[in-house]
Amino acid sequence: MNRIAEPVVVIVPGLRDHVEEHWQTVLADRLTAAGRTVRTVPPLTEDRLSREARVAALDEVVAETAGPVVLVAHSAGVITTVHWSRRSPVEQAQVRGALLVTPPDFERPLPEGYPTPEVLDKNGWTPVPRTPLPFPSIVAASSNDPLGSVESVSALARTWGGRLVELGEVGHLNPASGYGPWPRAEELLRELEHAPLG
Repeated sequence: MNRIAEPVVVIVPGLRDHVEEHWQTVLADRLTAAGRTVRTVPPLTEDRLSREARVAALDEVVAETAGPVVLVAHSAGVITTVHWSRRSPVEQAQVRGALLVTPPDFERPLPEGYPTPEVLDKNGWTPVPRTPLPFPSIVAASSNDPLGSVESVSALARTWGGRLVELGEVGHLNPASGYGPWPRAEELLRELEHAPLG
């Protein structure tokens, strides 16, 4: 019997890029240690707030990856993934599924220290696409995320055609919120990888 190859895991970070203690980094290390192939979209050295530059960086990683992939996106990486899904039909066919974790609400003011709606609009982030994604997705929402209410994330999940998973009070699911390792990521990843095709 031929064993179906495991998809390559593509990590799509948010605007803060690679953070050593972040659950995405921990997940990548754990999967790599277990023999999985993991690729992380590299940080930008210029145009760091450019949505187009981040979409192009994701496109390059997927285009250079042979075979199926599963995307693991957090925060602005979710919005990057959704914008990318509208422009790369060849690479989209490779995507087995996407884990979309705590997407921010870029159409409302974010807490101090984050880009303003005007800056996000100028850099191409808004409007956030609200059409069904061309691949299966799980959208994970926090009930006390300072960057996006569970109501706004639920609405995005519905329009993207994703399955909503409510995580409870996990903040923005980043080191500032106490994460670190997030073991449930592996469980949700397995669910996506073993979902029926078609």
